[in-house]
Amino acid sequence: MSANKQVKVTLVKSTAGRLAAHKACVRGLGLRRMNHSALVVDTPENRGMMNKVSYLLKIEEV
Repeated sequence: MSANKQVKVTLVKSTAGRLAAHKACVRGLGLRRMNHSALVVDTPENRGMMNKVSYLLKIEEV
C-alpha cells in the first residue's frame, strides 16, 4: 500500500435501518446517497471502514 494509492467506493445499498456505527462509516468514507461514488486514500483506517460496511459497498481499485 503506497501513501497515495486510491480506491473508488460506491454505495450500492441503502443505509436506512442500519446500525449507527455503520452509517458513520459510510459517511466517513464520503458517501452521501445511493449510487454515490468517492475516491478514498487506501489507508488501514479507511480499509477498516470499508471492511465493516462491505455489504453496502462496491469497491474498485483505481
